[in-house]
Formats: sequence, C-alpha cells, structure tokens
Amino acid sequence: MFLAAAVPARAGQRVLDLGTGVGTAALCLAARVPGVAVVGLEIQPAYAALAAENAAANGLADRVRVVQGDLLRPPAGLAPGAFDHVMANPPHLPAGSGHPPPDPAKAAANVEGEAALADWVAAALAMVRSRGTVTLVHRADRLDAVLAALHGRAGAIVACPLWPGPEPASRPAKRVIVQARAGVATPFRLSPGLVLHGPGGAFTAAAQAILRGGAGLDLGAALPDDGAQHRQGT
Repeated sequence: MFLAAAVPARAGQRVLDLGTGVGTAALCLAARVPGVAVVGLEIQPAYAALAAENAAANGLADRVRVVQGDLLRPPAGLAPGAFDHVMANPPHLPAGSGHPPPDPAKAAANVEGEAALADWVAAALAMVRSRGTVTLVHRADRLDAVLAALHGRAGAIVACPLWPGPEPASRPAKRVIVQARAGVATPFRLSPGLVLHGPGGAFTAAAQAILRGGAGLDLGAALPDDGAQHRQGT
C-alpha cells in the first residue's frame, strides 16, 4: 500500500505494476487516483487470475488490466516506453539465500528466480517513458543493489526509509521505497522517511492516512507525525 501511495500518477496516465501478484498495489493505486489506468504483469498464472478477479470484485476491471507473462520476455502488448510510471515490489531475497516458504508460489514471490534485482530495475526502466518515474519497495539492506542498478540510467533518485517506530536509532528501517526518473540527471536525495508506529505501537496518523484514508505519500516530504520529535536534529 505504501508503494502504491508513492507513485505520483495522475488521471489519464498509464502505470505498469511489475510482478503484480494478486493485484494489491495496482488496486490501491487505481482506487486512490480516479482515471488512472494500471496494467499488472504477473508471471504466475494462478496469481494473475486472482488479480483479475480482485479487480472485477472491486469494480476496477475497466481500469486495472492483468497480463500473465514474464518481465524478462514481456508480452507483445507491453511496448517499451509506453507507461508514465512503473512500480514494483521485487522478490526481496537473492536466489539461493534465506529460507524460502515451502509453498512454491510464495517462494517465487519472495526469492529471486531467473530475474535478478537488476533485471527488475532494467525492465522497469525499459517500460517507462522518458522523464517518467520508476518506484520500488525493497529491503533496506539491499538499497545499495537498487542504487547500483539505477546508476547511470536514471536520476532524481530519492530513497524513503519506512521507520518501524518513533526511534529510528534503535529500530532501523527494514524497508525502503526508492523512486527514480528516467532520462534526467538530478542528484540523489535521502527523504526523511515515514514513521509507521508511534510509542504505543499504533500506526501514526501519517501511516493511517495512507492505509485507511487513501492518501498519497510525498517522497520529498517528512511525514513522521507522532515520531517527528524523535528525529529532529539527527
């Protein structure tokens, strides 16, 4: 949901959701931005079918289209440079690492297969138009790999940490949203990030605005709310 909230799409624009899974991010974006058209690409047939069912069940089938296919070999209907924005939640673990779930479908969603992280970034950049945005959510400990894949190929890169609690110094971010623009050379920026939980463990007002209120996430602004005082001066 935070990935979808970070995509700066407007009505009339086209967005590609690479690895759409069951369509969660695609549906969240379509619900937040009336008039936007989203195409979800999913390699697993069962997930692709479920994503299409979810779009229909939520009354969004007219604006959310699901295509079954491989990002390494995109279907003919997906033309390079045809999208204003591309978003993706790539598998978070490199091939051969970690302890993948026993369910093959879940394992494929969590552990890289034939397509490595660099391939996901390359596919996103190939599909987005010049000056369009690519937005990814990934593990914070792989931020270096994301930035390496973007280096020399996109600019205006901004990294937005998702802080789990109000004291980032003691609870490091586990996830980070990275956004870049194709065909520009603006320098890298580190966003103040978003604090997800307050001192009592409840979601902050900023996080709730996204999760329950359908708000967007401005990667250039600080949205810490309840935890703001803990990060001033750092």
